[in-house]
Amino acid sequence: MTDLQADHARQAGLGLGIDAGGTQTRWALAAPGGAIVAEGACAGLSALQMATGHGREAVRATFSELAAAVLVHGQPARVQAGLTGFGGDGELLQRWLAELLHLAPGAIRFCSDMEIAYRASFAPGQGYLVYAGTGSIGAYIDTDGVFHRAGGRGVVLDDGGGGFWIAREALRHIWRDEDERPGAWRASPMARAVFDYVGGADWTYSRQFIYGQERGAVGKLALAVAASADADPAAAAILRRAGEELARLAHALLGRFGARPVAVSGRAAALHPSIVAAMRAALPDDLPLTRTAGGAHHAAARMAVDSALDAEPDQPLDQ
Repeated sequence: MTDLQADHARQAGLGLGIDAGGTQTRWALAAPGGAIVAEGACAGLSALQMATGHGREAVRATFSELAAAVLVHGQPARVQAGLTGFGGDGELLQRWLAELLHLAPGAIRFCSDMEIAYRASFAPGQGYLVYAGTGSIGAYIDTDGVFHRAGGRGVVLDDGGGGFWIAREALRHIWRDEDERPGAWRASPMARAVFDYVGGADWTYSRQFIYGQERGAVGKLALAVAASADADPAAAAILRRAGEELARLAHALLGRFGARPVAVSGRAAALHPSIVAAMRAALPDDLPLTRTAGGAHHAAARMAVDSALDAEPDQPLDQ
């Protein structure tokens, strides 16, 4: 991009929205007025990766890939990035992304990925979002802009109904069966699909998969579970329990803040119709429940546009 093109893009007030999750990072560029002018996807990332040197290298590499793809279409004036696992310390992340996008760090705002996912479904105060990706969480932003959560404590502790949880429950069931009846996996469509996915039926393959992979990679095993659900009662039962776990998150928010519509989103919730059906059955009959397609990166891009338009035109972007 030439300097003149960059100046025109900045003057156009483009907003870049980023939705970074464990399995995929999606981005979108929005023009003033909210029209999406470009979008794309790259590798997943998590703020939790910042705890290790290898993880930081992976995050920086993903940022580089993302920035190169974005700048083909234009230079954003502001960036709104939702990042899974984000706990509020985004200074280093800001500096990296600012350098790659040729922006001042103050032009970039990081928040939880759930904040932008919520705004893709509701305006503040309107309803509750239950999100099931690699992990799971219930989210509510009140009319004062305060974010409230149920769950979302991480896959080691809970995150019931998310992709990692489904994968873990499947492996738990399979290996308990093997403890009691060695070779039982041969009669199980779910076990055959899972072992095919992890590389083999020997315990060493499952061990390496569950303990040696990033959580997002483990969560993808839920695809194999869902694919076998119509042929395997054990897989079907796991997916029904996943829906009940997601309903629990909605119940927690309903009990705290009162009756409001519920939306469910995320790739794990869409794995099989039985997940949302079980969630529906576990909620009050008169409570509105809708499936949303997501679009959090679009919502983030429009938030970035609004931020750019609100900025004083004569002030540097980092003030």
